[in-house]
Amino acid sequence: MPQRNGPAPGLVPELICRNLEISRRFYVDVIGFRVLYERPEDRFVYLEREGVELMLDQLSPASWLTAETSVPFGRGLNLQITVSDVDALHARVEAAGIALFRPMEEAWYRADSYHLGNRQFLVQDPDGYLLRFFQDLGRRDGLPRDYKRGPMPVA
Repeated sequence: MPQRNGPAPGLVPELICRNLEISRRFYVDVIGFRVLYERPEDRFVYLEREGVELMLDQLSPASWLTAETSVPFGRGLNLQITVSDVDALHARVEAAGIALFRPMEEAWYRADSYHLGNRQFLVQDPDGYLLRFFQDLGRRDGLPRDYKRGPMPVA
């Protein structure tokens, strides 16, 4: 199995899925994650892409659940994932015919007295988890005179 490229991340989400094969194909074939290891007998796979790691676990009686599950499983969860080439990934998702939750955009978010920029798009995985893939656009100092809460319009 492939090795991790660096130290283990401090947080690795484990996503419950309805069908491991469908989710695995989405994450590996479309999104470009690679399998670090898997336990087919447990319907489990551990994935990595550019230092981002996540686990997929098919729903079973042994799943760690805090409440009754219902589709979409990802309700209320938004995972922001840094990628080195958001445009290339966007093209892969579109070529696979997967509907976007939010199209490619440039967004600027206030952080104290400055803004941080993202080039980003959002897509849901087969179980409804919301994935926000982004590339960092840097920082803009200061706030515009007409600043209102929310993303800053693209100049």
